[in-house]
Amino acid sequence: MSTPSNLSDTSDEALEVQLDCLRRMTPQQRIQQMCAWSEKIRRMAFEAIRRRHPEYNENEVRLRFIELTYGEQLARDIRNWQQEQTCERA
Repeated sequence: MSTPSNLSDTSDEALEVQLDCLRRMTPQQRIQQMCAWSEKIRRMAFEAIRRRHPEYNENEVRLRFIELTYGEQLARDIRNWQQEQTCERA
């Protein structure tokens, strides 16, 4: 399995080494690696949002991530739910 070089900054040779390493992993190791990569990408996305919007608090950063990842409607629904929760506590 090879990815055309124009679609990746990884050389074909490096990609083959990476794939070989993945093939040698147990299913549990692959899942652990996937979870680690996923968490790293999520952290990077949060950091990018914080850089672009230093005025956002952590809740706004999470909501922007949700909006970018899962769509405006879900982010809007969560904002509305949060507002309802705040009103109920007041």
